[in-house]
This record gives sequence, C-alpha cells and structure tokens, in this order.
Amino acid sequence: MIVGRSVVVDYPADIGRISTSNPETVDYVAVTTREILLHAKSHGNATLIVWSKAGQREFYNITVEHNLEPIRRILKATFPNESIEVQSARDTITLNGTVSSQPVVDRALAIATPLAKAVVNNLKLATPKVEKQILLRVKFAELNRSVADSFGVNLISTGAGNTLGRIDPGGNAAPTPTTVGGGPQSTQQSSRFTISDALNIFAFRPDLNIGAFVRALQGRGLLQILAEPNLVTENGQPASFLVGGEFPVPVLQGGANAGAVTVQFREFGIRLNFKPQLTENNTIKMYVKPEVNTIDIANGVSISGFNIPALATRRIETNIELGEGQSFVIGGLIDDRLSDSVSRIPGLSSIPLLGNLFRSRSENKSKTELIVLVTPEISTPVSASDPKPSIDFPREFLPTMDKPKPPAPTTPSAPAKVTSDKKKGRSLRNILLGGSGKTS
Repeated sequence: MIVGRSVVVDYPADIGRISTSNPETVDYVAVTTREILLHAKSHGNATLIVWSKAGQREFYNITVEHNLEPIRRILKATFPNESIEVQSARDTITLNGTVSSQPVVDRALAIATPLAKAVVNNLKLATPKVEKQILLRVKFAELNRSVADSFGVNLISTGAGNTLGRIDPGGNAAPTPTTVGGGPQSTQQSSRFTISDALNIFAFRPDLNIGAFVRALQGRGLLQILAEPNLVTENGQPASFLVGGEFPVPVLQGGANAGAVTVQFREFGIRLNFKPQLTENNTIKMYVKPEVNTIDIANGVSISGFNIPALATRRIETNIELGEGQSFVIGGLIDDRLSDSVSRIPGLSSIPLLGNLFRSRSENKSKTELIVLVTPEISTPVSASDPKPSIDFPREFLPTMDKPKPPAPTTPSAPAKVTSDKKKGRSLRNILLGGSGKTS
C-alpha cells in the first residue's frame, strides 16, 4: 500500500473479529459483515488478522511505502537526459543511477530530501568525456613615432667695440665666461667664455671678438613592439602565463618595525589570462585579460638612495564571443601629442628677418598606435605517428664527441700508415714539449 491511500478487502465469510499488529501504520474499519476498509497511515509493515464467525482466520502481511510517483515525476521533468531511479525502504528513499555531473547529484538530493526522513545517495558520475583544447592567439602591435624640431641662436662678444656681453633668447644653454678669449688690443683687456653647449653650429672671429652659436636640430624616433603570446587550456578552465621577470621595490614597514625597509618584487612582462567556454551555438565565449608591462627608467623615482623604475602598462580586460578561427580587435589606441615652446627677447625678436636670431623654438610631436587582436582556435593533439614539433636551432646544440676509431687491420700497406702516424706523433710531441724534433 501507499501512504495516504485506502483499500477495500472483500472477505468470503461473515467477519467475527479483526486485529492489526501496528495500528499506527495500518488502520481498519469493518464496513459490512464481509468488507474491510484499510487505511495506510504511515510507512512501515503490519499484519492484519481476520476471524470469521465460523472460527476460521486469515493473515494479511501489509507493507506501506512512500508515494514515489511525485518524486519520479519531478526528477524526470528536472533532468530529462539523466537516468535516475527512485526506490524506498521503510522510511528511506534511495537514489540510484548514473548522472553526468556533480551539480546534477546535488540538485537531485535537494529535491528528494524534503519528501523523506532520510535519503541515500547511490548516484554515480559518468566517466567525463574528453574536453576540447582551446588555443588563444593574441597579438600586441604598438607603433610609436616621435618628431622633434628645435632652433635657437646665441651671440657673444668678447670685446667688440670695447663691450663684453651675450644675447641668449632662452631655451638653450648659454656659454659662461672663462674659455673663449678676446678683447681690444689697445686696452689690453681680455675676456674668456666657457662653451658649455656648442649646439650645432659654432663660429668665432677673434679679430672681430664676436662668436655665434646656432642650434638647429631635427630628430625622428621610431619604436615598434610586437608580442604574440599563445596559450592552450581546456574548455571552461582558466589559464594564464607570464613572460618577463620581477624587479625589487623597497617598502617601509609600520608598527613595531616602523622605519625598517623590506624588499618586495613586482612582476613585469607579457601576461595573458583567459577562460574559454564552448557554447551550443558552436562559438567560444571568453574572458580575456592581456597585459604588457615594460620598465620605464625615465619616469622612475629615487627614494632614500633607492632607484625605483616605473612601468609602462598596456592592459585590456573584456568578455567576447567568437567562432573558431575568427579574429577580433579587442582594443585600439591612437594617441597624437604636440608640444611647442617659443622663447624670445622682447622687442628684438620682432625685427623683420633679424628677429629669428633672438628667438628659440622647440617643437615635439609624438604618435602612438596600439592594437590588440585575439583569435581562438580548437586545438587537437599531435598523433603518435605524426612528427613532433621542434625548434630549429641555427647551430647544433652540444654536439657529441667523435668516438676513437678502431685500429686498422694488418695489411701490406699498414707499415706506411704506421710510419706516418708515428711521424705525426713525434711532431705533436715535439710541439708540446718544445723539442727540436729529435727523440731519444
């Protein structure tokens, strides 16, 4: 019988008396002289004894079980592709079968637990299938162009017209007196200027006591960085790697060790983190975090005698979805910068034509282009019969030493060869010992 249900038993004779061994499990009601109504009140076992008025008796062994149909129906609707069997024994429900993953086991137990006093988990996990390997190809391409133009003129007088002086429009280092000498011969005066920056063009006329320094520079710079990290991982598993190194950074301690300096290491280089997931649409959904860090000495700082370099960082963190072999630019940057500085002497710089001699100008232009491209692929391992991939070295790595050759067999031509070998041996011995070629 099932808990909560009733059954009518037709007895072949008139009923004289009825008894049950477990009224809490099965209860009875005599409806007529030959009909008995049984009620299943709780799970368990009971024995029902019926006596007829003629003195005959019958024994009925009754087992009351859980109503498993609702549980089976819920599990089938929740996991239509799983094979889960439900059985009961007294007040315990047992789940049997083989399922595909551990989350299915956990959810099945959560569904069955409120419907029974105890649940026995006999579910087994199926042998996991071989997950596909996903290869992520990432390309960092950075191009940095810089152009610098500068022009300036410095004039000095070492005594022309009995006047010592200099004209500096600013922006360029001007010489200080003590190196370039000159002065009028009539007064026997002399002056000297130290040239701290000769710039590009330097002209000095001792007879005129006039010198000129001209700075006209043009500079062009080009920086190109290309990194192509590749990384393979299983479907749904995160992966990361770092190609670079670590640099020390001093750190001041607090608390009881206040003022003490310890060293921590910070990573730099090319880093790639990603987690792929194959979808039912035959696409690859990925979390991607590529990063490129380079040490920047120019922007570093010095603290208490420690030189701490800065880091130039290019970092991208995003989620994308691509088909196998498709490529996508996940990040791009075009940065144009222009700085222009002009220094001039008021009044003199406004003179037509000659005003350029009293001006100093510096112009810097820079342009940076950065692109990050990703391409996911489903990778298959190399078969045992296929040639294994290898690195092509330009030179043989650690060549093996030639083994000594065995002595030649005795033949008529052997004595000549032995004589030649002996001569070679004597020659080598004389070279090593520094002898004159004679042996004793």
